Amino acid sequence: MVSPRWVAGAFAAGTLGMLVSAPAFAAKDAVMAVSSTFTSLDPYDSNDTLSQAVGKSFYQGLFGLDKDMKLVNVLADSYDVSKDGLTYTIKLKKGIKFHDGTTFDAGAVKANLDRVTNPANKLKRYTLFNRVAKTDVVDANTVKVTLKEPFSPFINVLAHPSAVMISPAALQKYGKEIAFHPVGTGPFEFVEWKQPDHLKGKKFAGFWKTGYPKIDTITWKPVVDNNTRAAIMQTGEADFAFSIPFEQAAVLKNSAKVDLIASPSIIQRYLSLNTMVKPFNDPKVRQAINYAINKDALAKVAFAGYAVPAEGVVPPGVDYAEKLGPWPYDPAKARALLKEAGYPNGFETTLWSAYNHTTAQKVIQFVQQQLQQVGIKASVQALEAGQRVEKVESVPKPEDAGVRIYYVGWSSSTGESDWALRPLLASESMPPKLLNTAYYKNDQVDADIAGALRTTDRGEKARLYKDAQERIWKDAPWAFLVTEKVLFARSKRLSGAYVMPDGSFNFEEIDIKQ
Repeated sequence: MVSPRWVAGAFAAGTLGMLVSAPAFAAKDAVMAVSSTFTSLDPYDSNDTLSQAVGKSFYQGLFGLDKDMKLVNVLADSYDVSKDGLTYTIKLKKGIKFHDGTTFDAGAVKANLDRVTNPANKLKRYTLFNRVAKTDVVDANTVKVTLKEPFSPFINVLAHPSAVMISPAALQKYGKEIAFHPVGTGPFEFVEWKQPDHLKGKKFAGFWKTGYPKIDTITWKPVVDNNTRAAIMQTGEADFAFSIPFEQAAVLKNSAKVDLIASPSIIQRYLSLNTMVKPFNDPKVRQAINYAINKDALAKVAFAGYAVPAEGVVPPGVDYAEKLGPWPYDPAKARALLKEAGYPNGFETTLWSAYNHTTAQKVIQFVQQQLQQVGIKASVQALEAGQRVEKVESVPKPEDAGVRIYYVGWSSSTGESDWALRPLLASESMPPKLLNTAYYKNDQVDADIAGALRTTDRGEKARLYKDAQERIWKDAPWAFLVTEKVLFARSKRLSGAYVMPDGSFNFEEIDIKQ
């Protein structure tokens, strides 16, 4: 994450306190402290979960995901799919207005899908929607979306946090500046965004859900310093904080003012291993690395117990996930496999982390020590955001990749296995296109993933995804580490706000006790 540097202590004592007490704020103002700054308020042009989560203040999509990552209708009333899987006819809810008074209708849906599917607009979420061939208005409350090829997760894509409905009038008015002027159908209207200090929304009086929102204003505060983010929950300067640093959990757990909440997530942490270069082109070496790492101990050391060993390629909670493990901790087996692969004395390599925060530092140090015990000497480096983009995500050709072992994580925010597998493990997804940083290629896995996209038969889809996951687990292009729990803090006066399994937020029911 790219976050401006500022003095967190001074902020905690000053700016936020002024925000909370300032008479311009309504009585029911929820202050939400988050761990990073926001990149954009255009969800179609943002890749980070946080910006899209905050965008829910102002925006809604046709579909969404509930607290269990199950599909729900939001602005859509129902949908039908043609037998060939190419045409989706979506019926819309009636009587809904955007914040600027524009009517939400089929024309609005077409305007948004036409915008994101136009490659000339160069929106970051283009790849999520590039299978759409055209969008047609059937009538005011019916839209027909035709795909270029069958794509069975399409409704899940429309439930992704980026797939929101923006006022067509606002798109015309602001153009690219829509990133700073959000206009949607959501519970709050945009008030101001003073970077990097705060983002504020006020209750939308015309919100289509009667009686909501229950509060008057919502204020999002980036608080990049871990200790400060935990401290302001204790002082009452914030009502909600995510993420809570694992090392601060014990302190907040005993607070009389705060509820510390841990819940399951679909955030998987793993080491990708560059399968195109020696020694990682040998499956025995990759399997050895899996055996070499004590996942239970890692969960305790780096995550203060708020994580569990990874049980498969796709974490539980994502549709079509298969439980396959975890990989057992067996350093003797790891050493034997390395010997079989021709490395009886181990080897030297590099271990990069996609993040440089405290938890990531602990992870790579722990992994470094574990690998050392089986003869693998890894020099470690935690990358800054710019380094991550340059050294890993933007490398033009596989043969130019300098990455060897890479600590990273992922959550499938569509709630479906396609987005947990295809961007990370399909051969078509190698950087710079997507994030197959293991440069993994298995023709049968590719065929399984492609077949699962084409079929509309749930049983056949489950079979294909099962086969793909079993093959990946055996091939071990990753060292499968842990699935995190989401850990957040909520003041006892606040209710109705929680963190979703993908690290996003739900705060539609948010309320404050007076």
